[in-house]
Amino acid sequence: MAEITAGMVKDLREKTGAGMMDCKKALAETNGDMEKAIDFLRKKGIATAQKRAGRSVSEGAVQSYIHMGGKIGVLVEVNCETDFVAKNTDFLEFCKDIAMHIAATAPLAVRPEEVSPAVIEREREVYKGQVLEMGKPENVADKIVDGKMKKFLADSCLMNQAFVKRPDITVQDYLNEVIGKTGENIIIRRFARFVLGE
Repeated sequence: MAEITAGMVKDLREKTGAGMMDCKKALAETNGDMEKAIDFLRKKGIATAQKRAGRSVSEGAVQSYIHMGGKIGVLVEVNCETDFVAKNTDFLEFCKDIAMHIAATAPLAVRPEEVSPAVIEREREVYKGQVLEMGKPENVADKIVDGKMKKFLADSCLMNQAFVKRPDITVQDYLNEVIGKTGENIIIRRFARFVLGE
């Protein structure tokens, strides 16, 4: 078994923002492998997030982001359980990052179930037309369209998107990390994105 040094724990803390004991445990569980320890902590964050999901979130922040010399603006509401966490630097940095991400990627909704049925119907019709144009039989076309719709919803909904500052994780993964760090349930409630002239 590899020796877990204070330097290794410090490196892992800097990379993940997790607590010292959590980092020590992650390194011990993964025999000192830094990449596996990071994955271990990410999975732990997901478990923590699931445990906290039912808790009430009535505090939080509304964060703004203005981009491109005032041509794009975003307002996002992020909720947490306590005023203490609402003032926490990890929470506030998360809010700023999410507002910036929304400015960059223009998601349609926070979650797939919030996308308008009219938008879903329109996209489905377009994909079906494309697939039938390729000469695929009707029964095969429906399966292909289902796959395309799944990808469309992943690409166009905030929680499923690859986070712009760290494309190896999704916005949901990033949220789970922050929930793990703060110890509170946090949700991205809603957002508005404004583009000059649109």
